[in-house]
Amino acid sequence: MDHITLKPFPADFLWGAATAAYQVEGAYLEDGKGLSVQDSKNHSNAFHDTSVTSDHYHRYQQDVALMKELGLKSYRLSISWPRLYPDGKTLNPQGVAFYHQLIDELLKNQITPLVTLYHFDHPQALQDAYAGWYNEQMIDDFLRFATTCFTEYGHKVSYFMTICESNNVVLYPDLIGGVPTGIDVERWRFQVNRVMALANAKVINCCHRLLPQAKIGPCIGYAIAYPATCDPNDVMAALNEDEFRTFYPLDLLCLGRQNPTVINYFSERGLDIRLAQDELDLIASAKADFIAFNYYQSDVAKYCSQHQIQTQPKFNLAGQKGRYVYPQFPGLYAGASNPYLERSDWDWEIDPVGIRLACRKLYDRYQLPLMITENGLGAYDELVDGQVADDYRIDYLKKHLQQLQLAISDGVPVMGYYPWSFMDLMSTSNGYNKRYGFVYVDRTDTDLKTLQRYKKASFYWYQQVIQSHGQSLISQ
Repeated sequence: MDHITLKPFPADFLWGAATAAYQVEGAYLEDGKGLSVQDSKNHSNAFHDTSVTSDHYHRYQQDVALMKELGLKSYRLSISWPRLYPDGKTLNPQGVAFYHQLIDELLKNQITPLVTLYHFDHPQALQDAYAGWYNEQMIDDFLRFATTCFTEYGHKVSYFMTICESNNVVLYPDLIGGVPTGIDVERWRFQVNRVMALANAKVINCCHRLLPQAKIGPCIGYAIAYPATCDPNDVMAALNEDEFRTFYPLDLLCLGRQNPTVINYFSERGLDIRLAQDELDLIASAKADFIAFNYYQSDVAKYCSQHQIQTQPKFNLAGQKGRYVYPQFPGLYAGASNPYLERSDWDWEIDPVGIRLACRKLYDRYQLPLMITENGLGAYDELVDGQVADDYRIDYLKKHLQQLQLAISDGVPVMGYYPWSFMDLMSTSNGYNKRYGFVYVDRTDTDLKTLQRYKKASFYWYQQVIQSHGQSLISQ
């Protein structure tokens, strides 16, 4: 059902772009900041080094000026928990002051901040003390941090996200500090799911109590799952992936309910994941104002028998096609590549239609407005005579925005679109080799060079999209 008449993007649509603190700020131990679990991973591979990254901490005024030139209506930033609470307990006034300065600079330039409260970077002190998100103590400590963000910045910030991709971090435990020795990974996953859901609920309720005018919601990563074939077993595998990876955690966050299929699957394997009724009641009491979701790609799921060996997913760190390790979860699903789609050099399937499908599925199930808080193409960009001809990125974003407009025309309320990322930053899975930004940062993984900023071709393209309120997409 394609539309002859497209609906325009909403009048108050938030044309944005996104970053995250540990990937862009640098200054990782300056002005009282404590170590995060991300800082503790420094030099664990050839590219992970949070000490300088894009030096946004020292250059935020220059960067906000570029945001203004780009025409951004909104900017999604994350607040570094260990910059505010270096040890997880003690407030650092210099950290508080930095985000006041950054938010003030955004507002001075008529850019609406969207604040992510948690983007994979809790204090290492809390990881050392009690294993971070594996422990219920994390709920109170996160609530303390979030309450500080609300009381300090709430009169300036109208939009908050709670925990970035709470469903995906359990797939990749090393992102948030790892699994404690001797703990089964599935037991860890569901405990982290539970703790994050309780923390999410308490933070949403706190926000609504302190800031009745603000809007707040959870954030998931959503890669919709297609069946590998029309074999009913493959169709079941795709349903399993959607339910286990996306709908189980989101049902919990937004509806306060647990999927019975997921409960039964783990019950048969000796793991009781049922939450107490008072916990479900607390979670259900938190009413999200929207669902934020990050969309890069779709997945393919195929039948995986009980007898196959479990294989955990592994990022392609090489940036050479064919290196991604697809997961195998016996009795549920196995991953596979899609022969109908192109892939990036990091084996991420490029599927614009998937963003429309994702919008339709999420709105149908939850009846909440949506925000796309990440969407982008990681690629090898080349700076030539001060310019970057990233036509491949323009093509990716253009096709996704055209499909997003179709979703809006389908009747899905979409509040905003935040491509990843505003500027080049330290990619989680490949450092500065894998670039996402509208703004090129002159550095490599091994050489800081000048850290100078250069506007890419995609910068000027997105500038035109925003100026025309999406009208330029129709003629392209």
